[in-house]
Amino acid sequence: MKKILLSAVFFTLALVTYAESIPVREFRYAGPFPVKTPFIVDSVNVNSKAFDFASLLDKPLSSDMLKASGNYSSGNLPVSPDADAIHLLEFDFQNSGYTTATIKVEGVKAYKISVDGKDGGANLKLQPFTHRVRIRYFTPRGEASAPSVSIDTPDSSKISFRTDGKHLYSMSDVLLGTRLSGVSLSSDGKYMIVGYSTTMEGGRSNSVSRMIETASGRVLFETQERLTWMPVTPKYYKTRRGAQATQLIAVDPSSGEEQVLVEDLPEGNFRMSPTEDFLIYSFFEEGPRERPEIYQILTPGDRQPGWRTRSYSSKYDIATGVMQRLSYGYHNSRVMDISPDGKTALMMVSEDRLTQRPTSLGTLYLLDLETLSAKVLVDKDGFMAGAQFSPDGKKVLLSGSPEAFGGIGMNVKAGQTPSMEDMQLYIMDLATGKITPRTKDFNPNVASARWSKADGMIYFTAENRDYIDLYVMNPNNGRINMIETKEDLVNSFALAAGSPLIAYYGQGASNSDRLYTYDTKSKKTILRDDLSAVILKDVDLGECHEWNFKNSKGETVYGRFYLPPDFDPAKKYPMIVNYYGGCSPTSRNFESRYPHNAYAALGYVVYVVAGPSGATGFGQEWSARHVNTAGDGPAQDIIEGTKQFCKEHPFVNEKKIGCIGASYGGFMSEYLPTVTDIFACSVSHAGISGHSSYWGFGYWGYSYSEVSMANSYPWSDRELYVDQSPLYRADKINTPLLLVHGDADTNVPFNESVQLFTALKLLGKEVAFVAVTDQNHHILDYQKRLEWQETIWAWFAKWLQDDPSWWDAVYSPKSL
Repeated sequence: MKKILLSAVFFTLALVTYAESIPVREFRYAGPFPVKTPFIVDSVNVNSKAFDFASLLDKPLSSDMLKASGNYSSGNLPVSPDADAIHLLEFDFQNSGYTTATIKVEGVKAYKISVDGKDGGANLKLQPFTHRVRIRYFTPRGEASAPSVSIDTPDSSKISFRTDGKHLYSMSDVLLGTRLSGVSLSSDGKYMIVGYSTTMEGGRSNSVSRMIETASGRVLFETQERLTWMPVTPKYYKTRRGAQATQLIAVDPSSGEEQVLVEDLPEGNFRMSPTEDFLIYSFFEEGPRERPEIYQILTPGDRQPGWRTRSYSSKYDIATGVMQRLSYGYHNSRVMDISPDGKTALMMVSEDRLTQRPTSLGTLYLLDLETLSAKVLVDKDGFMAGAQFSPDGKKVLLSGSPEAFGGIGMNVKAGQTPSMEDMQLYIMDLATGKITPRTKDFNPNVASARWSKADGMIYFTAENRDYIDLYVMNPNNGRINMIETKEDLVNSFALAAGSPLIAYYGQGASNSDRLYTYDTKSKKTILRDDLSAVILKDVDLGECHEWNFKNSKGETVYGRFYLPPDFDPAKKYPMIVNYYGGCSPTSRNFESRYPHNAYAALGYVVYVVAGPSGATGFGQEWSARHVNTAGDGPAQDIIEGTKQFCKEHPFVNEKKIGCIGASYGGFMSEYLPTVTDIFACSVSHAGISGHSSYWGFGYWGYSYSEVSMANSYPWSDRELYVDQSPLYRADKINTPLLLVHGDADTNVPFNESVQLFTALKLLGKEVAFVAVTDQNHHILDYQKRLEWQETIWAWFAKWLQDDPSWWDAVYSPKSL
């Protein structure tokens, strides 16, 4: 016992002995601000304390005071011997690795410290980013005193000061601030409704819509109400709740004049008809309930909450107030679009068919809205996705996978099954019923399409490799042209019904949201709002470069890489490899699930394999490689890309490479260590460890397997479902593996990580398992996302930077 106590004492003394004190020699300063003794009503306050000038420090000084100030050295700080005064100091420092520290202030009697906006300067646990320290201090009359400030830390080599006012990109930059959430144009294009969403510290958010005059950019007003443009009239409509009823109101944006369209509006979600004289409502009927204590499951989908609920549509006549139900039955039905003359609607009715692929079918009807008679346009097609009328109502723009409509849009090699995630466009002639594929030879993967009333052209966005570009198609000849936009990713766009104007917003690999308008006649683009300039103000961002390579088959695999802000090509850097998490290419989104610039800010080179075999956006043949391969092709591309990148870039430390992915990418993070030893560690978020268990237990397991394991089943293809599963290859994993998983995940069930963790523990392998409480497939809770991200970064620091201190601080070693 005495020996143990002596060891503990020695350890404590060692910590104290080796703590280092780093003097702060340069500050931003504001002051002095003379203060006077307030009128003393009583000798003490309500807490029986006498007045003390130091109490004035409880009221923080505005940081705006520092904007006009210069830098002062520690020996040259202004003093105020002629008056009682308060002063404001500020300085920035950053640490290259996780560390602890204390901010020490000497030479003044009263002071307050805040670090990164939070009070307190002692016992700091510092993630390796830039930190801002503010010190408010008081000096009494007659004393020409100034403080001396230092940082006490166990490892001074990790600490450096910044005097340029910039900071490393961090999770605060990723999560906080204002982003665009939607845009729409009035029919004449004179006004825009732009949605903004602002996230504040702690995760609180606020959403508003701004009415903007397009020509001038002037904001007419801002509101939290939901505003929607009328289809033809250049007015917007909204609802207003009264004491007893809800009104539907149309408003002229130029004058603000209101017109009440409906005095007593029924509750529910609706859309206005192109003729503006009726509404189409979407309603839901709840299915039969089971007893809560013991219940029957009717189909695999019946495990999902709300599966028994069915949707249907109704027509509400604005003039008469009559509501007419449009469909009735036990199948889900919904109106996809309304004809320009308001006489017909496209209605989709869906049904399950579990005994063969595809297990869900859709029938498209042309519904007469007067007689409610219906004509089948497409019968029981499980590969169809969407439908909308042409501006003249004579044609229908259809979307679906290559196998839709009898496979007329297929463009793959013999023996290949196309990916159901590779969306194509088709046009149906309503007079003849003929369907023509329009993107069969077009490699990008269609995302969102709209048929313009202004010029009769079809505008759509599509995944073009790891970009999302905007395109225009001539529906008569199928000719497609790319529109030159200013962003890597066009995340949303809107058309003006009667004007050659498009509004769109997007972001890129090195910038956040920006809003534009584009004139389809003049081809002129105008930047309307640059949120990125605010988000990235004073951010020290590293560079992003394209990098593609030829794989062993002679094919180009596309990618990019990110460098640390202070990159030095003469140094050796650890590297993190990231790859796709489903069927889409690895996103160029600036604020993605794995914000690549934030990883680079920690001192890593980040290599993104944007589109290994199986990713959409590279053509049907390429995306079809996702089907019935269970990771085999993508793994080879990732391995070859990583090796070739290292060969061409000597600044990478080949012994310190980590890999990370989520969902299907999480599966890849588990599978890769079974076929290669090039990675020093791996991170799998919500990964699939057993294809058969995922197939049977995930809410969408069997239906997603229609995409990835088309016409293959656990009982018919052991090689895919067993031999290619990381669980059954666990003995081959020698790479330290971190498993992170939301314990409420209904997409990739939590047990997928549990069973691999159990296997690796029994095998004595290096593995860690971190569960995130009450989170589904995506970690959305603000605080939990911060801790989830810190977990990943701490794991990489441990294995790629040989610094376990961060991991041990978050997950202290336990003897159990």
